[in-house]
Amino acid sequence: MKILLDMNLSPDWVAVFEGSNISAVHWSTVGDPREKDAVIMEWARTNDYIVFTHDLDFGALLAATSAETPSVIQVRTQDILPNNMEQIVISALNQFESLLESGALLTIDQAQSRVRILPIRRK
Repeated sequence: MKILLDMNLSPDWVAVFEGSNISAVHWSTVGDPREKDAVIMEWARTNDYIVFTHDLDFGALLAATSAETPSVIQVRTQDILPNNMEQIVISALNQFESLLESGALLTIDQAQSRVRILPIRRK
């Protein structure tokens, strides 16, 4: 599993993931920090990464395009720093690893984690 951290998350997450044997990079180290979300999504798709973000736009992009990849992990809490969410995020990644590898939208908050299989289809 390879994780691409969006600009709205601390680069400190890289060490958290690597401590759990998960490869991770922060977007600022591989692309232009001002780049549009669609470009970040395409980079993740091309390079086989899962996008980790605090931004709802990535889930909206998945829904609008009916994309099957890349998987997206959305953290939906006020305090998104690793010291607050590390255990919850790593636990959710372990629980949903196979779904994330095949294409999913995972939403994580303090109370629960929810997953939707890609592509997201309108009803």
